[in-house]
Amino acid sequence: MAPEAELEVGTRVVRISNPDRVYFPARGETKLDLARYYISVGDGIVRALRDRPCMMHRFPGGVAAQKVHQKRVPAGAPPWLETVRVDFPRYGRHADELCVTELASVIWAVQMSTVEFHPWNSRRADTERPDEWRIDLDPMPDCDFGTVRRVAQVARELLGELGATGWPKTSGGNGLHIYVRIEPRWGFHDLRRAAHAFAAEVERRAPGAATTTWWRKDRDPKSLFVDYNQNTRDHTIACAYSVRGVPAATVSTPITWEEVADVEPRELTIATVPARYAKLGDLHAGIDDSPYSLEQLLDWADRDGLT
Repeated sequence: MAPEAELEVGTRVVRISNPDRVYFPARGETKLDLARYYISVGDGIVRALRDRPCMMHRFPGGVAAQKVHQKRVPAGAPPWLETVRVDFPRYGRHADELCVTELASVIWAVQMSTVEFHPWNSRRADTERPDEWRIDLDPMPDCDFGTVRRVAQVARELLGELGATGWPKTSGGNGLHIYVRIEPRWGFHDLRRAAHAFAAEVERRAPGAATTTWWRKDRDPKSLFVDYNQNTRDHTIACAYSVRGVPAATVSTPITWEEVADVEPRELTIATVPARYAKLGDLHAGIDDSPYSLEQLLDWADRDGLT
């Protein structure tokens, strides 16, 4: 096993220790393969993470071993690495979390055994004012992917009626995510209320398929949960282009709305996404162009008595 490799990343050189360590046993991809994947989608992963507090999901022994949820950047990080401080008032603590501003900081995180990147939906200019609304279509165990596709199209139609632009991506698992850029005028509580109101309307339009029932035990196992709670403060999900910590090395991949009808999420991996990215570029490149205002959804939340 090679003791280390050095990668040129922009103006930086990032050292990768144990580059031949197998991280993904399904096809034998290594730590170095992971770093090279992130370099191949560099602009996209940086756009997804830029200026956001980011929790790292680390797998020091590969994805078959224990996962570490790391909020704090450890001592000994390079001086050029940027962080952002976030507070956790309930616990009386704070954390200086990774704040990606360049691709080298992503590759540094890979050196630290990070596989998944889970950013906040706010940025360091004001961490209490989110600018990203996340629609998480989370299927129950017996929910087929056809139902996920169908509910995604219902969500698309509703977003169109609201005048909001949705940016879909695979979750890297069995579901789909839709991101909407919003004006950073509201706090997390109001964003969650707005997301709940949207989810409730999707449920009304897709009865028997979509649900907002909170307790998992009370949901139909064939239904799809529209998880509005992902917009709660300090709740995070894997960002666009994040690899998932599973043996097959699937990727949470931006897709077009037209692809929703036939996308096969299992086919989007660190082995296949680089060529797709080279051909299509970043399908979320325009996400910042049209921020949406939450007023109508907040009116719906008031109408529905959502707190």
